[in-house]
Amino acid sequence: MAIAAATIALARPTSKALLTTTHRANWVFTPFALSHSSSSSKSSRALILYSKPGCCLCDGLKEKLQAALLLSGPDSIHDVDLQIRDITANPEWEKAYQYEIPVLARVLSDGTEETLPRLSPRLGVEMVQKKIAAALKH
Repeated sequence: MAIAAATIALARPTSKALLTTTHRANWVFTPFALSHSSSSSKSSRALILYSKPGCCLCDGLKEKLQAALLLSGPDSIHDVDLQIRDITANPEWEKAYQYEIPVLARVLSDGTEETLPRLSPRLGVEMVQKKIAAALKH
């Protein structure tokens, strides 16, 4: 039950701006992760953020990713599915990422994951959007 409570806590938006946009987001809860997907389109582009409760760097990146998903423009990533995984819910994830979080990975077409280069916590939302868009083009 503690796992579910930790996962649900991650889903709470931290800004009313995220709640009042015209872009509707759906949160899908699973025992070990939560996902964000666009209700306006199905996407084969997907990202996974490995995180854990109480990690301020993780929370900062999560907020920037959520905001970047809502931005429009030439580097729009509004069609990307974002899954946030709590590493404390899975011993394999915890062993792999306990000293590395936040870790951002893209899901390849064959279902495997490719870890993306670490994003500086100093990057603004627009730069996060551009870097993610560039990484997903490859």
